[in-house]
Amino acid sequence: MAPKDQLRRLLRSPGKYARAAWRWKRLTFNDAPPIFANAKPKSGSHLLLQIMHGLCHIAPYAFVAEDPVRTINASGGRRQGKAVLNALKTIRPGVIGWGYVDAAPENVAFLCKPERVNYFIYRDPRDMLVSHVFFATDMHEHHGMHAYYQSLPDFDTRLKVAITGIEQDNLFMVNVRQRYQGVFDWLEQPATMCIRFEDLINRRDQTLNLMLDQVEKTGYKIPTPRDRSLEILTEAIQPKKSHTFRSGKTGGWKDHFNLENKQLFKDVAGDLLVRLGYEHNNDW
Repeated sequence: MAPKDQLRRLLRSPGKYARAAWRWKRLTFNDAPPIFANAKPKSGSHLLLQIMHGLCHIAPYAFVAEDPVRTINASGGRRQGKAVLNALKTIRPGVIGWGYVDAAPENVAFLCKPERVNYFIYRDPRDMLVSHVFFATDMHEHHGMHAYYQSLPDFDTRLKVAITGIEQDNLFMVNVRQRYQGVFDWLEQPATMCIRFEDLINRRDQTLNLMLDQVEKTGYKIPTPRDRSLEILTEAIQPKKSHTFRSGKTGGWKDHFNLENKQLFKDVAGDLLVRLGYEHNNDW
C-alpha cells in the first residue's frame, strides 16, 4: 500500500469516531455487543458489509473496520492461525469487524461466545464459482489465479479449473467440494448465524429480522424501533456501490454452466448441493 493510502486510512478512524459520537451523542461505544461479519469468499461479503454499515445507524457502533481479517491472503497463501486470531483481537470495542475467517478452534473459541454476534454468509457453490472466475480473471489482477486464468482461452475452460481445482508449478487451488468444507465447519457452530446470500436477496425482510434478533439474543436491546431498523438496513443495501459488484443476482450460474460443466461439477462435488439444501437430488 502506498504511504499516502496508509496515512489516509490512519486518519479515517478518528473521523469516523467523531461522526459516530455526534450521531449518538456519546464518547464511548462499549454498550452494544461485538459483531463479526464473516463470509465465504465471493459469496456476498460486500452485501453483508453494507448491512453492517447500516447497523451503525440503528445501534451505537462507531464504525465498521476498514480492512477484513483473512485466513487466506488476498493474493493466496494461508496465514498462521495465531496471526489470524491476533488480527481478530485488534478489532476494538464499538467497531464491527468483518472478514474471511475459517472455523479453526481458536477462532471459534474467540468469536462464538454468548456475548458476541457472529454472522457467516455463504452462497450456492455454482454461483460462487462463476463469481470467482470473473473476479479473478477480470477484476483483481493481484489474485493468485489471475495470470493463469488470463492464459486460458475462454470462460468455459476457466470454470472447469475452478470446479476441479489445480496443483501445478506454484499454483494450488482445492476443488469445489473441498472449498465448502469450511462452510460446513461454520454451519456446525450453533452460536453462529449462517446466512444464505440468496435469502438476503429473495427473503430480505425475514432475514434482516433474524439478524436483528441475533443481536438481541445477547441481552442487548437495539434502541431503534424494529420497523425503522429494517428501513435503514434495506436502504443500506446497494450492491452496485460495491467495487466487486458484477450481477448481484441469484441463479446466474444457469447462464454459464453447459452440460459438460454440469456433469463435471456433479462428478467432483457429489452430494454437495443436496447437503447445502440447494437441490433435492443431483438431477438438476
